[in-house]
Amino acid sequence: MAEAESHQRARKPRPAPLLFEPSEAAADPEHFFALESLEDPRELLARSTELALAFRVAADRAVEFQAVAAAQLADPRRFDRLTAPEIADRAGWTADYARKMIEFGQGLLRDGSSQ
Repeated sequence: MAEAESHQRARKPRPAPLLFEPSEAAADPEHFFALESLEDPRELLARSTELALAFRVAADRAVEFQAVAAAQLADPRRFDRLTAPEIADRAGWTADYARKMIEFGQGLLRDGSSQ
């Protein structure tokens, strides 16, 4: 069991695949959401800005989910509760950042349950 966890931590995390980008296109390093095929700079700016905003929103949402998960894992009512350093180790964070994420997640959980 400890060996499997050690092996799991040793693997470098990879970005999640973008589900809406065809895998054949993703294999081509020059291809990125067909932006390279846009010839009108106005259209290129509009589409690339749209993508940048979408990725920012997705990243923000992913961070919120990380925070909620960290708060749930640190919940003292759990029999298998994890400490901030243990959560940090699993997520590739520092212990201080894990503590901040736990607090952020607790706030999200608290705000979500009051609605």
